[in-house]
Amino acid sequence: MDRIFFNTDLLNGKKHIHFIGIGGSGMYPLAQILHSKGYYLTGSDNNETDTLQAVRDMGIPVFLGQRAENIKGADLIVHTAAIMEDNPELVAAKSSGVPVLERSELLGIITSRFNNAVCVSGTHGKTTVTSMITQILAEKGMDISAVIGGKLPLIHGSGIAGKSDVMICEACEFMDHFLKLFPDVSVILNVDADHLDYFGTLDNIIKSFHAFAENTTKAVIVNGSNENSMKAVENLENGCEIITFGEDSSCDWYPENIRHISGLETKFDLMYKGETLTELTIHIPGGHNILNATAASAAAIYEGASPEDVKNGLEHFRGAQRRFEKYGEAYGVTVVDDYGHHPAEISVTLEAAVKLGYKRVWAVHQPFTFSRTAMLIDDFAEALSIADKVVLTSIMGSREKNTIGIHTKALAEKIDGAVWFEEEEHDKNFELAAEYVAENAEKGDLVITLGCGDVNKLARLILKKLEEKERSVI
Repeated sequence: MDRIFFNTDLLNGKKHIHFIGIGGSGMYPLAQILHSKGYYLTGSDNNETDTLQAVRDMGIPVFLGQRAENIKGADLIVHTAAIMEDNPELVAAKSSGVPVLERSELLGIITSRFNNAVCVSGTHGKTTVTSMITQILAEKGMDISAVIGGKLPLIHGSGIAGKSDVMICEACEFMDHFLKLFPDVSVILNVDADHLDYFGTLDNIIKSFHAFAENTTKAVIVNGSNENSMKAVENLENGCEIITFGEDSSCDWYPENIRHISGLETKFDLMYKGETLTELTIHIPGGHNILNATAASAAAIYEGASPEDVKNGLEHFRGAQRRFEKYGEAYGVTVVDDYGHHPAEISVTLEAAVKLGYKRVWAVHQPFTFSRTAMLIDDFAEALSIADKVVLTSIMGSREKNTIGIHTKALAEKIDGAVWFEEEEHDKNFELAAEYVAENAEKGDLVITLGCGDVNKLARLILKKLEEKERSVI
């Protein structure tokens, strides 16, 4: 795979940039950065959100609803990948003669403008590690820019615009989007079979990660304990430094003396080539997050942080939103939400959960896309079976139509005792699932909603029904 080339000079001479879907979490930080550089921006979106209000608070005019006339006056138009081809605003944009970019192309152009672009890739963990690095460097006082796939409480959103030449951003492999970036430092957390509807095979995924590493100019920070990640950095010809992190002393950076303290708190020693640099404390569960913290530490120190800066930043880090995010407790039941939507992600999340000492762990999963559910159905069944109780909602198709005839029932039948809800009406589907969980969860249980769709809304609904149940017995 080669870099996906496009004109990186497209921003030159532009004055008015219009964003179709400006309220998206991926669009908001790009708007922040361009706004800070003095560009005049406008935008549109279909739904009111907190992010959309944050855009307005920057003084950016926003149209609610997407119409052809919204693009008037723009000399560059940007849209998200989620915008359908027949969207009237996108149709007007493409027939206007004005350059039109997909969001990932604009992100690529922006990374080319920074001398220290740290791009975090991997099948899993990108948002957590990007957030960790951002937290460490921001608390150190570095005036960085960041583009994160989730909301980080420290910066009150999914991005930040700074004045330094340091930028931290997620590098997503979906549709080879990360090959549009210009990384000075790349981080490769792991490489697993995902997005097979596009890549076809694991070998093709590894080739794309190799191309991403080949595009790096200064250093590749790679998981030395992950075989596929190491395959991706074999025979690089760019001459950049290869730095490894991983599970043990075979890597440059690794954890030692790991101690689970209580609840979500874990302590370990951060090691570099046999030397103890500092003791770190993290407040998110699971061995995968120990490795995530190790990777973030390596990247942050490469960018100028001290071990003490790392210790301080991670001590204050409580996770990005939708990454084992605790929503609350009611009727003696704890409800958390997690973005995990791939079997490997679900496995590590549930394995961490069952070690936390709860009576039972409930996995409430919203499958995402028909193709992924069908291709990985046995892997999903194995991962979800780690939980004591499994509840499934209907599949969220997102960009896909169900041309293969896959349904939640097919997954549920592979999991002992699984319960599923496949109401055509989305809200009814969630309502029934929430009622079932609230009625059957017992004191001391942990309920985790899992998925990258809108299953976090189901977590809030479950918590609400548990609160009602609690009030009814007082």
